Amino acid sequence: MTDPCYDVAHLGHVEMYTNRFEESLDFFTRVYGLKLSGQDETSAYLRAWEDYEFHTLKLTRHETTGVGHIGYRVSSPEALERRVAAIEASEYTSLGWVEGDMGHGRAYRFEDPFGHVFELYWDTHRYVPDDADKPALKNMASRYTGQGAAPRRLDHLNLLSSDVTAFRDFMVTCLGSRVTEQILLDNGRLGGCWFTVNNKTYDLACTEEHGGGDARLHHVTYATDQREDILRAADIFLENGVHIETGPHKHAIQGTFFLYVWEPAGNRVELANAGARLILAPDWETVTWTEAERKRGQAWGLKTIETFHTHGTPPVQAAE
Repeated sequence: MTDPCYDVAHLGHVEMYTNRFEESLDFFTRVYGLKLSGQDETSAYLRAWEDYEFHTLKLTRHETTGVGHIGYRVSSPEALERRVAAIEASEYTSLGWVEGDMGHGRAYRFEDPFGHVFELYWDTHRYVPDDADKPALKNMASRYTGQGAAPRRLDHLNLLSSDVTAFRDFMVTCLGSRVTEQILLDNGRLGGCWFTVNNKTYDLACTEEHGGGDARLHHVTYATDQREDILRAADIFLENGVHIETGPHKHAIQGTFFLYVWEPAGNRVELANAGARLILAPDWETVTWTEAERKRGQAWGLKTIETFHTHGTPPVQAAE
């Protein structure tokens, strides 16, 4: 476990591509239960009711699916400069500064070895509720409306890579991340790593790519308050014809109670309840799971279904 860095404060937002924009937007607002903060000609900016920033999901019209970029907010302007210096001194690809978008100010972009684009930013646009969305308690970000599954906040995302060890080195170098849990395969490769930049158990996971693609997304996850919210969401998804891939169930790794579905364009999204589990120990030692332990299935013995290992977005084009 590396020493805590804390230059990076938290996962800020994820840009998701969709080639069925109107259907995806309807899913994320009416069924999944996110709130629409703003919209321009190419993207919709969405957030859960307790997310303090203007958006945590940027849904973008595109010719295909997958992830556009991943945004992390840093802990100060000085921390941003330190991270930029570390990235520029590293072997990783720098994409330079961008002006930001509807949800935040300028950001520094860079790329992992597999083509996923990340950005770091400090200046953000906090969500300011109008009278219709103003909460009764002034310490809440917005009103709870109970629309759809109604998750509370953005939690994490999972990316795919052909070399999890190389991705781990990228996260440690560029974001100062720590690894809380990992899978060590019998062949010596890392099969997965779970990363944190704060005292959450994780804000990003990387697992081994089994579908043959590059820069692919496995899933994006929003958090609920309790397990019953996820059971209720399963009924909501059923009534709305949403493809439920697996769950409700409990992960062995990280202990989250989960439900995975595919939104209309095929991107996998999750609802999860992590309870009150935090990493408070400053000397936390990475928990390592063996291949045999993972083959036992999830926490209560449910075997992981095959699509969970092979499905990612964008889909892999068949060889001609």
